Amino acid sequence: MTRLKALAARLVVMLVAVVVAMLPALVAEAQSEEGVRAVGLRASVPAGAVGLRAPVRVPAGVTAGYVVVDLGTGKVTARHQEHHRFRSASVVKILIALDYLERHKGPTPKKDLGLLVPMLRGSDDNAATALWRRGGQGRIVQRVARKLGLADTGPPPVAKPGFWGYTAISASDIALVYRYLLERADPPVRDFILGQLRKAWQCASDGFDQYFGIPRAVPRPWAVKQGWSGFGAVPPVKCVKATTTSLPMSSLASSRSGTAASGLATHSAAPNPVDFSRPVLHTTGVIGDRLIMVVLTLQPPGASFAGSAKRVTRLARDVYLSVV
Repeated sequence: MTRLKALAARLVVMLVAVVVAMLPALVAEAQSEEGVRAVGLRASVPAGAVGLRAPVRVPAGVTAGYVVVDLGTGKVTARHQEHHRFRSASVVKILIALDYLERHKGPTPKKDLGLLVPMLRGSDDNAATALWRRGGQGRIVQRVARKLGLADTGPPPVAKPGFWGYTAISASDIALVYRYLLERADPPVRDFILGQLRKAWQCASDGFDQYFGIPRAVPRPWAVKQGWSGFGAVPPVKCVKATTTSLPMSSLASSRSGTAASGLATHSAAPNPVDFSRPVLHTTGVIGDRLIMVVLTLQPPGASFAGSAKRVTRLARDVYLSVV
């Protein structure tokens, strides 16, 4: 009986020793199998799916400045050269409208509505020029910049006072303009400007198709103000209103961004000249009640409007997917 007990004890010791010896190999094998399963899972998830941040690539030959603000948190969730200064093109028309409405209290005269509405919805240049002259040209920009604290915004060059499209802007400053409209402007001013931008026409007053960038890259609802300059006075292809414009939500793969930045960055005092030669194409606006997105671009010299519109739309889509 004593011998049997001793033998059993030795067998237990031997079995324990074998298990201990095999344990590292078993753990490694289990980890390997788990790794294979994980790799297989990742391989089956399409790019841009939930949990995978979509990359933002600025197209070759393009200079871009962009910023996205989460309206729920007030934080910047995407940024790139947000203080780079661009000539505004028609984006300045938001400032023209804001300055007019805040200096003219009470009901807007019908004749002035006849300027403000097409300027905001259809980016009408003649309407903008009329209001620009009445408001004192560059003084419009100075008043708005001073009131809102716009660090990068400035009037056109002294030699070009009538060229409202030569106003200097940055993505950061235009985001601040939208935040002012949403959070601080008097409700009638906010509702009028954003209401017109929600009804932006696909075919602008000059015949260009202004549904590039945000309108074609993200789902509705949105309120947009676009800008373009350097592509000639007549569009190369006549704008034809489409029945469907922006992509439906189901066609956009979502991705979650990393840690949000804490607000718009401080202005840099480094030299920041404005390029007045290369074509510009800008897309800006409010997306639903969640985001402000501003994408400003300088296009390659001699670029076509159609090619530039495709590049800006692709960039806007990548920026959007990087934060939703």
